[in-house]
Amino acid sequence: MVANLFLLMAAGTMIAAGVYLVLDRAMTKMMLGLLLIGNGANLLILQAGGGPGSPPIDGRHDQVHGDLIADPLAQAMILTAIVISMAMCAFILTLAYRQYRYRTADVIEDDVEDAAIAARPSTAAAAPDHDASDDPETGNPTSEGDNFGPKSFEAPVKGEDDNE
Repeated sequence: MVANLFLLMAAGTMIAAGVYLVLDRAMTKMMLGLLLIGNGANLLILQAGGGPGSPPIDGRHDQVHGDLIADPLAQAMILTAIVISMAMCAFILTLAYRQYRYRTADVIEDDVEDAAIAARPSTAAAAPDHDASDDPETGNPTSEGDNFGPKSFEAPVKGEDDNE
C-alpha cells in the first residue's frame, strides 16, 4: 500500500494544532482543538484503510478497479468518529454557554478551594473526615479538638409515653 504523503502531513499538522489548542484555557479553543484532533485522526484512519477500490457492495464491480474493493471498516469507523465528534462538540458548546451565562468569560480559572485542599498537611488530623477538630474561624487543625462527650449531646426528647 502506498500512503499519500500530503494526507499524512495534513493529519499530523491537524493533530499538532489540535493539541496546541487543547492546552489553552479558553473553552472555544479547546473545542476547536478537539475537533482538529478528531479530523486528523479521521485522515489517519482513511490512510490506514488502504488504497481506493470498488464500492464495498457484494457483486458490484467497476471498470477502473475490477475485483479490488475498498475496505468498509475504515469508512464505518470514520462515520462513527464523525458522529461522536459532533456529540462532543455539542456538549462542549453547552458547557461554554453555561459558563458564559454565569461568568461572561470563556477562560477556565483555577479552583481556589481545590488548591486549598491540596495544600493541607498530610497529618491524620488534617484529613477531610476530621474537620470537627478544626478551628471554626481559620479552618486550621487545633491541638485541643472538640469537646466530645455527654455534655455535648442533647438530652433525649421525651414523648407522651415516657412520663416515668
